[in-house]
Amino acid sequence: MAKILLATFGSLGDMHPKIALGLELTKRGHDVTIAGMEFYRERIAMTGLGFAPMAPHLDPENKKLAVELMHSIWGPEKMIKEVIFGNIREQYDDLMVAVDRQDLLITGEIVYAVKSVVEQTGIKWISTNLQPTTFFSIHDPFVPPAAPWLEHLRPLGPAFFRTFLSIMRFLARGWYTPYKKFRRELGLSENHDPIFDGKYSPLLHLALFSKVLAKPQPDWPPNTIQTGFCFYDGKDDTGKMPAGLADFLDAGEPPIVFTLGSAAVMDPRDFFDESAKAAKKMGRRAVLLYGIFNDPPAGLSDDIVGFDYAPYSLVFPKAACVVHQGGVGTTAQVLRAGVPHTIMPYAHDQFDNAARCRRMGVSETIWRDGYSADAACSLLSKILNDKKYLENAVRFGEIVRSERGVETAADEIEKVL
Repeated sequence: MAKILLATFGSLGDMHPKIALGLELTKRGHDVTIAGMEFYRERIAMTGLGFAPMAPHLDPENKKLAVELMHSIWGPEKMIKEVIFGNIREQYDDLMVAVDRQDLLITGEIVYAVKSVVEQTGIKWISTNLQPTTFFSIHDPFVPPAAPWLEHLRPLGPAFFRTFLSIMRFLARGWYTPYKKFRRELGLSENHDPIFDGKYSPLLHLALFSKVLAKPQPDWPPNTIQTGFCFYDGKDDTGKMPAGLADFLDAGEPPIVFTLGSAAVMDPRDFFDESAKAAKKMGRRAVLLYGIFNDPPAGLSDDIVGFDYAPYSLVFPKAACVVHQGGVGTTAQVLRAGVPHTIMPYAHDQFDNAARCRRMGVSETIWRDGYSADAACSLLSKILNDKKYLENAVRFGEIVRSERGVETAADEIEKVL
């Protein structure tokens, strides 16, 4: 038995894969603790896994901050420069306490204190990422939220995107000031880059996403193992359906499901109201998952129902189409369900995930500022009336379901142990 600490920061899309991995490792006899925001303490306790607090600790009801972090242009800068680097010492202090007497540390993205913890303690470390975006590959270039038009320049090849990546590095150079100061105070070299080059463990890096989303590239770290998605959607992957939803799903034709995940849903604007109008205009049944911090939208009826939360693994397979924000957690669930989707990206990895799904022929993208009942009707009619979207979704869904993401990741972790 080994004592393992899984540290991650972010939304449920970031936390759920770590819970899935933690439960699998626990089944294999290991003692697993998850380090994360205080907000997750109760949720982690319900799984039976250990919990350790790790800064920064965001208020889940702070909608103003949620709106700022989900801005397509300024959101990533605020997240890294202010939220993570602005709390880097607190994150380091929490991790130093949490890793005491642990045998292995496994971290997700933007746990930027990890390298300093490893250097100070010598603990074994495995790094992970959940989406292809954060590899910043020049051979399989990502679509940045601030410039989604760059997708059309993919034919220009690696040379062009090498230059583009250099420009990205140059523009981000001012973000590192608090991180360099923190490293100097610890007596460590300030010439460490946790965003681009220095975030990968020399022991093992796990790409916790499916090959249908992206395949290994020449500029991925050589010690990368791609596992497939790691799914968790409630205790034992069963979750709990809200009263009435299961009966609704079974009572008629597959509905359109509208959701904005667990982070973008904090800033829905009129998404759910317009979605209800779209479903009514199309004469389609619909399920609106509007979030625990929002009021029920207008336009609900016997055929258009709303719930604050429902486990995606039980809802999406019974949908005709899913309209969502494109976070990798939600995207993975739709891909596994084998149904078409429409993606309205906000920020971060969502534009890239949307572009990849569109190129796969399973979805189309609708821009947030142009979202309306009429626009949604037009795009949804196109997807629902063209069988190719469903055929592609079914084919890729079979691949995703065949991948043993959690088991493969656990196997590789035990090799390191």
